[in-house]
Amino acid sequence: MGILEKFKLDGKKAFVTGAARGIGKSIATALLEAGAEVAIVDIDIDEAKKTAEALKAIGPKVFAVGADLTKPADVERMTGEVVDGLGELNIAFCNAGICVNEKAEDMTFEQWRKVMDINLDGVFLSAQAAGRQMIKQGKGGSIINTASMSAHIVNYPQPQCSYNASKAGVIQLSKSLAVEWVDKNIRVNTISPGYIGTELIMNAPHLKALIEEWKKMIPMRRLGQPDELQAISVYLASDASLYTTGSDFVIDGAFTCV
Repeated sequence: MGILEKFKLDGKKAFVTGAARGIGKSIATALLEAGAEVAIVDIDIDEAKKTAEALKAIGPKVFAVGADLTKPADVERMTGEVVDGLGELNIAFCNAGICVNEKAEDMTFEQWRKVMDINLDGVFLSAQAAGRQMIKQGKGGSIINTASMSAHIVNYPQPQCSYNASKAGVIQLSKSLAVEWVDKNIRVNTISPGYIGTELIMNAPHLKALIEEWKKMIPMRRLGQPDELQAISVYLASDASLYTTGSDFVIDGAFTCV
């Protein structure tokens, strides 16, 4: 098999969480372009449906599923709908996440808990459900979880201890799952994006000054783009990465190097 053939995802079935917009939407697009069938999973089902409809031009098959990933029963239901719609599950991209910028001394427990519920618990529940399905199928699979460069450094000047802690947890969780499921032929890896210029970030008035500060600290002097996370994601989803598991891939314009 040639190298380009190894990157193809023809016949693979995937779900991507937090896929209605931003990084998740970009990854879902890449998986579709590589040949996979994809379920667009998001708590915002209306936006997820719009995204799925827009991506149907790429095909071969894409549809939307609504889910609150902080609720075990909802994640189980979501996974069932995905398998019913696609026939099986080979790739799970657990991407949904939020950030709360609040000083540690002022942060409420509710704020802390919300970030952990979505960023860490939601990733665990989604990965667990995917792993259970892949074990049941007996064919292995690839689980990719979105961590962050914030798992490796402390962002400045904005305060975001809950986000940083949650993303560090995602990396260690993923390494643990990789080891536990290695005999099931299930690979688990993480990507750790730096500052990515999603619509949400670029259109937030309160972030405009921060964005300029971030650019000064990034050796490349710019934010990354969502499509610059596509290649590593397709690699991890494909047979090109069959010996890659328990790894974290930092894509941050060299931010964490200095």
